[in-house]
Amino acid sequence: MAVKEFRFTGLNGSGQPVQGTVFANSSKTARKRVDALGERHGFRPQQMEQRQTYMYKVRHVNGKVIRGEQKAFSEEELRTALAKMGLEVIKIQKKLFDFQTKPPQQDLIMFVRLSANLLKEKLPFDEVLNLLVNDVSSNSLKQVVRDLNGDLKGGMEAQQAFMKQQHMLGKFTAYMLGIASQTGNMSEIYEATARFLERQNEFKKSVKSAMITPAITLIVLIAAFVWYIWVIFPETAGLFESFNMDLPPMTTSTLAFSKWMDQNYLWLITLFGGSIAGAMAFAKSTRGTFMIHRYMIRIPIIGSLLHKLNIEIFCRVFAVLYSGSGDNISVIRIAAEASGNKYIEHRVKNITIPMMVAQGVDLVKAMEASGVFTSMALARFRSGAETGNVRGAARQMADYYENETSLKLTSTVEMIQTGVAMIITVAILALTIISSELALVSPSSVDMMNN
Repeated sequence: MAVKEFRFTGLNGSGQPVQGTVFANSSKTARKRVDALGERHGFRPQQMEQRQTYMYKVRHVNGKVIRGEQKAFSEEELRTALAKMGLEVIKIQKKLFDFQTKPPQQDLIMFVRLSANLLKEKLPFDEVLNLLVNDVSSNSLKQVVRDLNGDLKGGMEAQQAFMKQQHMLGKFTAYMLGIASQTGNMSEIYEATARFLERQNEFKKSVKSAMITPAITLIVLIAAFVWYIWVIFPETAGLFESFNMDLPPMTTSTLAFSKWMDQNYLWLITLFGGSIAGAMAFAKSTRGTFMIHRYMIRIPIIGSLLHKLNIEIFCRVFAVLYSGSGDNISVIRIAAEASGNKYIEHRVKNITIPMMVAQGVDLVKAMEASGVFTSMALARFRSGAETGNVRGAARQMADYYENETSLKLTSTVEMIQTGVAMIITVAILALTIISSELALVSPSSVDMMNN
């Protein structure tokens, strides 16, 4: 759900004005947070305004009329800001339908990649944002860049400014870009984030392209199979049945199934549609996502590939953020969240991290106790811990799994396509046998005379 920004005003115990901002999914949640802040800091909330999008029409000093959009807490605030820029305000109105759509993944990847390249050239980050805001094609991403630029110029911390946009950029991307300015390797973190997004997007596209054709083929095959058994076959076999002939067993069973479909097809359609809707709703729920992610990595063939991809992402993020000294618990937590698997994230957060914090267990033993890391990954982390190069071991593991999953993806796609081809062959064979059996039936002269 989109995170919205709210500005509140109030009075403290001495009658002095208080002002601040909170972020929430709804005005009701924002009101609760403001009330909680008021109780904690001793002020009485009075007014709360939501930051919204306004459309404006202004005239430049050269006479040119300009139209645009800008977010503001009120129309008066935007009017004052435009006037200070020397623009004559002609019209301002609130945008009626202010839907926030996530930027296309390709545009987001391009933004992070170009930022990484420009930062390598030692350009200041504010100049990077000014350059990219004009080259971004997505309106939603362009607005995100504008908001980032405005928040950073207004003195907001980079991490807060980026996390404010997590519903648009994604939690992992927002976190990584937010902490980049607080470290000495800003370009490296942007480069790692760009590589992660490119890798994730490439894998998703490969899996989708590999699955779409087989899925469509199976759906069409099932529809054609049911249509033949339910509609076409009874038209032919029904002629023989009208002669009260003894039909072969497969033909009898097929006719019985067709009649059963005639009597129950409405219930079947309702049940089928309800099952799909229920499955989709369950898959989108928190528990449903957790269960799917838990058993998804255990699926034959594809499960191992997905599991290694999750471990690769964990190691990649861990290698970028790990400092080698001090508190790295937050690094492990963020790497688990970035892995893309809720089950792995849950095990790391509820087993690995508590063991390290409460019991003082070392990293490798705590990771092993979670039961979600591969033996190879544990071996590399153990080797890295013994040599004092955990960060390097994580990077090596990420590179290895990246190469392995890239190579295995092609063979996995071929196996899936082969499996679909075998299913098609079996279905065609079944239809051929049923049709051939019916072709061998011929009514005798007695049957013809009786009818």
